[in-house]
Amino acid sequence: MNTFPSFNLKTTNFEQTPIIEDVLGKRLGTLEKFLPDGETMLVCEVELEKLAGQQTGKIFRAEINLQVGGTLLRAEATAERMEDAIEQMKNELKSELVKAGGKKHSVFKRGAKKLKEMLLFGGE
Repeated sequence: MNTFPSFNLKTTNFEQTPIIEDVLGKRLGTLEKFLPDGETMLVCEVELEKLAGQQTGKIFRAEINLQVGGTLLRAEATAERMEDAIEQMKNELKSELVKAGGKKHSVFKRGAKKLKEMLLFGGE
């Protein structure tokens, strides 16, 4: 089984703290089970930002770019608290990973179905 890759963290207008890094590591660790088995080329870049020019409202933004093999998956979220933005970003990335895994599975199934039809009916 894979372990979630280490990530490059970039912060803008925001002080990077060990607490935020810990929250980010725990949230991304829950996505480990959605990564394809045997995949070694995983690149993860995370950007955390406090939007300039705003004092209230959704001022924290979290963005992640995860490259799995040749596929780039991207998620972004804004919220009133950085922890909430990280949680929303994680949920969006989870749906992207599930969708990408489903596409690979359906392509495999279609290929297997074609092969079975060719074997049963002699490739007509």
